[in-house]
Amino acid sequence: MATIVVKQIGSPIRRPKDQLATLKGLGLNKMHKTRELEDTPAVRGMIAKIPHMVEIIEEKG
Repeated sequence: MATIVVKQIGSPIRRPKDQLATLKGLGLNKMHKTRELEDTPAVRGMIAKIPHMVEIIEEKG
C-alpha cells in the first residue's frame, strides 16, 4: 500500500468554504500539521484542489 505524507502550509482564513472542507477531509486543520494518507485518486484529487495550502512531503510505497 502506497502512502503520502501531506503538510498544511496555508491558512483557510478568507478561503471559500469548499477549500476548508477539503482540508478537513484530509485531516488537516492547523498550520504545519502533517498527515500520512493512503495514495488514492480521491486523495490526489483533494490535494490538487488546494495546492496552495498543502504540500506533499514524502511518497512511500
